[in-house]
Amino acid sequence: MFKSKFILAALALVVGLSSVSANAAEGGAAIEKQNWSFAGIFGTYDQNQLQRGFQVFREVCASCHGAHLLAFRNLMEPGGPHFSEAQVRALAAEYEVTDPTATGGVRQAVPADRWPSPFATEQDARDAMGGSLPPDLSVMAKARGVTDPFPWWITNYFTGYQEGGADYVHALLVGYHAEVPATAPEGFELPEGKYYNDYFPGHAIGMPPPLSDGGIAYVPGEDGATVPETIDQYSRDVSAFMMWLAEPHLVSRKQTGFVVLLFLVLFAGLMYGTKRKLWRGIEH
Repeated sequence: MFKSKFILAALALVVGLSSVSANAAEGGAAIEKQNWSFAGIFGTYDQNQLQRGFQVFREVCASCHGAHLLAFRNLMEPGGPHFSEAQVRALAAEYEVTDPTATGGVRQAVPADRWPSPFATEQDARDAMGGSLPPDLSVMAKARGVTDPFPWWITNYFTGYQEGGADYVHALLVGYHAEVPATAPEGFELPEGKYYNDYFPGHAIGMPPPLSDGGIAYVPGEDGATVPETIDQYSRDVSAFMMWLAEPHLVSRKQTGFVVLLFLVLFAGLMYGTKRKLWRGIEH
């Protein structure tokens, strides 16, 4: 009797998890996983990609979205974009921040200041965006993710997959119908003021296509190599930057976790050897 109940409960769990995954998939098209430098247990951020991603964020995303957890000085931290102190000071000096103690209530920003919001209030943001509120991007790459169908999500525990947020952001940015951005496929009723996106849940998104081929001029690298100035490349770079923005200490956390696991394996071996030595020759 107990065995039958256990089997029925297991079957119900499988069906339930499968339906949850199916319902989640209905919100948008299946998102393809990308190859990221920071993937896996030994992955690290690509400094050059983060600098390009910051350029996309600054020139495109920051005109509507805030990043209130980002301080200018974070941009010069090792493991991130790692701009020089002079570059960060010059960048901060281009912005003004609110300061009640300053003359006129504003002053020139310094590296310790947070990234300024493009709007003074939430209502100002809604008024400028037709009623929609642009979300803050500080932890967007951790607030979004990719849902794998059952039982494939189990493999994520073994591969260390945690790049779902970056995969989602990349898919969202390339998911517009660029040829006719204001229309939707035949049979889909697109609300007024919305844009069709293949990957956004419900497909109707308030953000117009933010990127276009050649819209941002990348500076060639020190070796003279150039990076494609395409929507796909822009999307990859800013997605990587948003991943760093959401989890700037990802690399150090991975390093610490690996050391801890190595210690636990060695400790288990020592405990096993101790047990064998202490109980040798004793019947039990």
